[in-house]
Amino acid sequence: MRSSIVFLSFLMTLATTAFAQVESFKTVDYVDRDRFMGAWYVQAGRFTPLEKDVTNALEKYTWNNEKKSIKIDFSYNQGSFQGPVKKIPQTGYIQDKTNAHWKISPLWPLKFDYLIVALDPDYQWTAIGVPSQKYLWVMTREAQFPKERLEQVLKEIEAVGYPVDNLTIVPQQKR
Repeated sequence: MRSSIVFLSFLMTLATTAFAQVESFKTVDYVDRDRFMGAWYVQAGRFTPLEKDVTNALEKYTWNNEKKSIKIDFSYNQGSFQGPVKKIPQTGYIQDKTNAHWKISPLWPLKFDYLIVALDPDYQWTAIGVPSQKYLWVMTREAQFPKERLEQVLKEIEAVGYPVDNLTIVPQQKR
């Protein structure tokens, strides 16, 4: 019971500080929701305190038409490919007609902004951020994404005004 209270207190602190909206950030103009669903490999990021020693990170999105929400299954190995599997299940709620601004909830009643700030026209890579720009997740459809291509993607993300400094590269292998 005590650990649940400590965890909930931590999440409440996180909600009021780390994800506080400093300023609005422009998202992409439009996201085809159905095309966006599916598996995305996290290639790089500025991670939250809940994401420690991320290896082999995978985010899967599944649209729930009945609930008008997105089931988000985020999992990774901690520390190495053989490390323990960590899972952070969440639910996403689309906030506008562009489908590029979501609210995600790892635990009721918490909801955080989740912004699709860059997206490949062929849906082969994307960048997810938050209004404060403190966190960033760069994801691709392929586990093995060439380093040179990732560098190009980072330049494209930076070109839309989202900083790409202090990123951690995530070791990946296909699952």
